[in-house]
Amino acid sequence: MLPRISTISPVCRLARTLTTKASPSAAYFDVTRQTDPAISTSPSNITRKQRNALDCALRVDQAGEVAANWIYRGQMAVLGRDLKAGPLIQEMWDQEKKHLAVMDKLQVQHRIRPTILLDIAKVAGFGLGAVTALMGKEAAMACTEAVETVIGEHYDDQLREMVSLPSDHPSVPLLREIVQEFRDDELEHLDIAVENHSQRAPAHALLSSVVGAGCKVAIELCKRV
Repeated sequence: MLPRISTISPVCRLARTLTTKASPSAAYFDVTRQTDPAISTSPSNITRKQRNALDCALRVDQAGEVAANWIYRGQMAVLGRDLKAGPLIQEMWDQEKKHLAVMDKLQVQHRIRPTILLDIAKVAGFGLGAVTALMGKEAAMACTEAVETVIGEHYDDQLREMVSLPSDHPSVPLLREIVQEFRDDELEHLDIAVENHSQRAPAHALLSSVVGAGCKVAIELCKRV
């Protein structure tokens, strides 16, 4: 039996509720705008350095979810008909789609400039997913393992940075909740990959190192551009 991934948590429901005008979650992010339409929905009592850190965090998170979606798209293009790997990849991809819907809404609500590398993230993500899938199911899982290891560490770093943000604005606790839940989801994907023999992939150590290093470079680039 395939491991089931929970998709009904309150944060993941934001993928639907954030797009509803009357949703309570959307109201969370509209508090500041209702007070003064000229200022951002991000906390107004943070320093410029904190604001820049928040901008970078949301920018790279959105780009990461875009890339993740295209990695799974590439894997499905190759392994979609595999009776075991296909449904497993599809289920993880469906969860990433919910993540991306939330990040897209946060990018708009917080008025964050998206990275100019989004199109490159799509092409690179699809290519990585398709190439590793062509190497076999284990290599596809090794790709997921390497990517989710880096992303899990990245979300951990963000949670530590968010400790310095003021908690008296309603968007900050919600942002922390979103990042924490997404971190847990990505680590669940990592566990699923290992359970499905990612470490049996040909040249596993080399593949993991190359994919992991590429992810780290991409994170740094998306923070800046």
